[in-house]
Amino acid sequence: MAAGLLAFFIALVSSLMLVVPVRAFALRVGMVDLPGPRKVHLTPIPLLGGLAIYAAVVIAVLLAFNGLARTQIAGILIGATLVAAVGILDDRGLLHHQVKLFVGMPLAAAILLLSGIRAQIFCTFVAGSTGQVLDAALTVVWVVGITASFSILDHMDGLCAGVAATASVFFALLAYMNGQTLVTVLAAAVLGASTGFLRWNFKPAKIFMGDGGAMLLGFLMATLGLKLRLENATHLSSWMAPLLILGAAIFDTTLVTISRSRRGLLPFATPGKDHAAHRLSNLGLGHRGAVVTLYLLGVLGGGAAVVVAYLSTRGALLAGLLALAAILAGVYYLEDAPYEKQASKTASAPLPNRN
Repeated sequence: MAAGLLAFFIALVSSLMLVVPVRAFALRVGMVDLPGPRKVHLTPIPLLGGLAIYAAVVIAVLLAFNGLARTQIAGILIGATLVAAVGILDDRGLLHHQVKLFVGMPLAAAILLLSGIRAQIFCTFVAGSTGQVLDAALTVVWVVGITASFSILDHMDGLCAGVAATASVFFALLAYMNGQTLVTVLAAAVLGASTGFLRWNFKPAKIFMGDGGAMLLGFLMATLGLKLRLENATHLSSWMAPLLILGAAIFDTTLVTISRSRRGLLPFATPGKDHAAHRLSNLGLGHRGAVVTLYLLGVLGGGAAVVVAYLSTRGALLAGLLALAAILAGVYYLEDAPYEKQASKTASAPLPNRN
């Protein structure tokens, strides 16, 4: 617990302080997100906030860990550095958007695999190398999917950082309850960095995290999900818990994927104001109300994950079916909510920063 609290406060203070020089640097080099028809802001806002989040997490982790623990965290930090760098280069317009999805994210997943961090689902049922290969493939899909989900979640002030902070609370809680120091400290560092950044990013935002920050948080969320182990829980409960904790991001991605696919659009290549937060805002909740609602959805998912950790296999299965039904019901309801429809674009179209 002491290491976790230390990591949280170091990351919190670091994030709060580092945003100031990072924001000034972004303005100096012209890394700003300009207003546009698919943007919710009306004035140019500095990007590069993800650099402050990244530095805060790294500083907190290195100071909170020592000895063997630093070696174990090295692979995670290398992967985090890769996705943050790819995201920042994309923010700068130096990379094609498909490089993120088909090169950067899979490479980060491969780094985790080389570090011994992987899903452990199929190996329980399938013996030998087949189970390991399937788990490796699932690891890549999980890392790419969650990283991409957070990448497109950064479309409203305070949304991505707040959802990541909420999820980090429950990752830290469950990890602490199961004696996982590394996961507890890493989750606490992400919580501190995200919370500190919210001071500058909640509406009205003074800085955006950009894809560098959104991809970083998504990668760290995916990593925490892979590392979390519920010692006394059933196998089903163990792999359901991360899904529930990340329920808010998964719900938004599911809505966008289904909605855009039904309209003949490519989900990750045709950004627009059709996310869950946009639709909730248009229903009368407003910007802040929509963002807070998704925070609350994250709290419900995290709370459900804590409960599921104590359920039998049958109880966990029932809880999973109820969660799936709730997601589909939410998608069905929000599909009829007002939103700004975007025109069809080809897969080669550039992907703007705030999706």
